Amino acid sequence: MLPRGLWSWRARLLLTPCTWGPASPWPLQPLPQVLCVKLCGNLKYYQSHHYSTVVPPDEIAVNYRHGLPLITLTLPSRKERCQFVVKPMLSTVGSFLQDLRNEDKGIKTAAIFTADGNKISASTLMDILLMNDFKLVINEIAYDVQCPKKEKTSNEHTAEMEHMKSLVHGLFTVLHLEESQKKREHHLLEKIDHLKEQLQPLEQVKARIEAHSEAKTSGLLWAGLALLSIQGGALAWLTWWVYSWDIMEPVTYFITFANSMVFFAYFVVTRQDYTYSAVKSRQFLQFFHKKSKQQHFDVEQYNKLKDELAKAKESLKQVRHSLYLQMQVEELNEKN
Repeated sequence: MLPRGLWSWRARLLLTPCTWGPASPWPLQPLPQVLCVKLCGNLKYYQSHHYSTVVPPDEIAVNYRHGLPLITLTLPSRKERCQFVVKPMLSTVGSFLQDLRNEDKGIKTAAIFTADGNKISASTLMDILLMNDFKLVINEIAYDVQCPKKEKTSNEHTAEMEHMKSLVHGLFTVLHLEESQKKREHHLLEKIDHLKEQLQPLEQVKARIEAHSEAKTSGLLWAGLALLSIQGGALAWLTWWVYSWDIMEPVTYFITFANSMVFFAYFVVTRQDYTYSAVKSRQFLQFFHKKSKQQHFDVEQYNKLKDELAKAKESLKQVRHSLYLQMQVEELNEKN
């Protein structure tokens, strides 16, 4: 440790630029002033002075680098600062949260809310999110995120930017169309397989209920035919063996009129014409729904799964049709 006077003299000597000449008693080389400051001062003091504006370790910072947002935060498990580059027009809130979970497996829950406390959907683009301040909740710990305000642009510049965005989006779609269609085809195939697995046990129960309902409906039709046969035989026996036609003619008239009243009553109740196929279908459905309640068969869930399966197959057909057309275009280009 040098005496105080000697230390001050040495500091002044080092801070004074050395020169060549006869007045200089020592043939010293010129020393840069920045090195003199490092030698004479307290390094820790200067570090704390120059870096007093460092972001706190738990704060989330949003900066822009090369025109792209850069989100810096502390990972909860490793306690390390990590930077995430965001593509505003392509990234969504859901993809950003998924990137957080992939980077740190200790993140169990992650969500983004507005400053007012309203939850932001996962499909929201990051470009829209970064327009205002928001709250990032990681493992039930909320962090207030302040987004830097962008300079207001003119209407002409905004229109040009929107046009440029649409062009970039169209170019991206054309370049990645085949890849996206193949991914969609794979997703639809998985969805169809999953729906078929869900429908398989329901189809078995439905087949048993349909067989039971069909048997009861057929039995009811045969019973109706037997009753009509008995009615015809009874009228013939009464006409030719017991009474005469003069007595039985009014009876047959009223029987025919009664049957007409029954058919008209059926139309009033069901709002359907009395046809044998319609009667059979209606009776089959009555037996089917009655048996479904007994077997605890969910008809609504079955119909919902069937509709989803039909839509998935139709979408798959359209995707494969577009892929087939694209392959034909490529083959024609190769031939030309």
